[in-house]
Amino acid sequence: MTDTTKYTGSDLFVDALEQYGVDYLFGNPGTTELPLMDAVSQSELEYILGLHEDVAVGMAGGYAQTRRYHSHHDESILPVGVVNLHIAPGLAHGLGNLYAASITGAPLVVTAGNHSTDFRHEEPILSGDLTEMADQFCKWSDEVLDVEALPTMLRRAFRVAMTPPTGPVFLGLPLDVMLAETDAEPERLGPIPNGGSGDPAQLEHAAELLAEADDPVLVVGDHIARSGADAVAAAVDLAETTGARVHGEILACEVDFPTDHEQWVSYIPPNDSLASMLMDTDTIAFVGCSTNTTLTRYEETLVDPETTCIHVGDDAWQLGKNQTADAAVIGDPGLALQELDERVSSKVSEETVSERLESVAAVKEMVDAKMAQMGDGDAEDDPRASKAELVDELERAAGDAYIVDEGVTSKYAMLTRWELAPEQYISNKGGGLGYGLPAAVGAAVAEGQRDEPREVVGFIGDGSYLYYPHSIYSAARHDLDLTVVVSDNRNYRILKDNTLGLLGGEEEEYDFVGMDFEPPVDIVRNAKSHGARAELVETPDEIEDAVSAAMEREGTDVLDVLVHD
Repeated sequence: MTDTTKYTGSDLFVDALEQYGVDYLFGNPGTTELPLMDAVSQSELEYILGLHEDVAVGMAGGYAQTRRYHSHHDESILPVGVVNLHIAPGLAHGLGNLYAASITGAPLVVTAGNHSTDFRHEEPILSGDLTEMADQFCKWSDEVLDVEALPTMLRRAFRVAMTPPTGPVFLGLPLDVMLAETDAEPERLGPIPNGGSGDPAQLEHAAELLAEADDPVLVVGDHIARSGADAVAAAVDLAETTGARVHGEILACEVDFPTDHEQWVSYIPPNDSLASMLMDTDTIAFVGCSTNTTLTRYEETLVDPETTCIHVGDDAWQLGKNQTADAAVIGDPGLALQELDERVSSKVSEETVSERLESVAAVKEMVDAKMAQMGDGDAEDDPRASKAELVDELERAAGDAYIVDEGVTSKYAMLTRWELAPEQYISNKGGGLGYGLPAAVGAAVAEGQRDEPREVVGFIGDGSYLYYPHSIYSAARHDLDLTVVVSDNRNYRILKDNTLGLLGGEEEEYDFVGMDFEPPVDIVRNAKSHGARAELVETPDEIEDAVSAAMEREGTDVLDVLVHD
């Protein structure tokens, strides 16, 4: 039994979390975490158990992304996910979704227990260099080697995670440090600064370039959505002031511009010929972008070297990274856009804007025709739904739901057919499978904290679902209100598509080794075994009713919806 008269590093850690406003600790425990688990048991924190460390990290990531939206409307909300893992193998298990959290900019504080500092020379089992392992996916990675340093390092970890550009940090927590007695106290967190509106000289130069352009294009990235709905509104204001056509960056995974706006044209797909066509213009402003490139190398440039490029964002590394920066503004995307809009408004006439809008309308008509075909498929006699039919039925049933998407090959059907609102949608920006389902669970935890929670829908491909189906256990265990819709074509369709794109030829020429699920996994029975309600949806006309019924019920539902390629 714990000696409650002793105040230890574990007690200090838990007290700091509570003082900072943390309500949930995600994790999968091991022996080196036992002092911490005991301290949690005596606190108000709720422990969200994941049956695998990567599930725990994914849940914390989805939670943090969702709470970041909540914090835009309530400054008292702490937009941080906290996850505790178990020593070297446990941290290694969590690296897949730590990578995903890094690319999504999820503000995470990731911790892991470790062997006592005076025992490591014997190289006990489970040993490893934790800080080195986590470093490449974190803004900061370190280990607390003395209990007296714990308050400062915890405060620093939270501040680094939340300071834009946001992202994960890692702290190792040795067993002897967590057991050590201390009279230290948590340090106050303090306010987190934004990036400001940017260098006035660069803003003025950017305004001049936009005013002088023949056909300006605004490419919006996910750092805009991360800055809040006001930043999205500022992007709209700049687009309207300049008459620019607007595209979402390649692999955009949040709503950075309202897709029902007349100047919105499309997300840029990860196809080099289409991407280069859409960015074929004289002037492009890249705002808040980080993933605007293709999956594999391309033969011709995506952006002509002669194109004038303006870069705006809060991450200095991204400005001018892949294209020359003729003007570069480092600052909060929303504040910088507001300042840029004010500067350019007096430089562009109504006649110029009108002429530009005519060009926008012509491009939009051409692109809409191409995008409308995405997800339709060509299996006229197949009783299963097309991806487009699935998305259309899902939107009818769940138009206002909060969507966590890892549909992969169904993603662009959703993005092109569903008029998603700001702060309604997040997706797996990192591209590695296995983030979306745990992130949906974490999002449901976050929404459950609101006075008026939104329905949460996880839109997950069958290949993604099968990475971590035991994520459903965590949702059922904690009685979360979550509907998971599995877009199930019973194969790794993305790999087949990429095979054809990379190697050429026709589909019938390939055996596609390791890309089909034969025999298929019974997703319905699997989900039920983890405590959820589940059903198979075999035809398009069943989808809307099944989704509506699932959303009306409390608790966790999994709908395995058959789709054709």
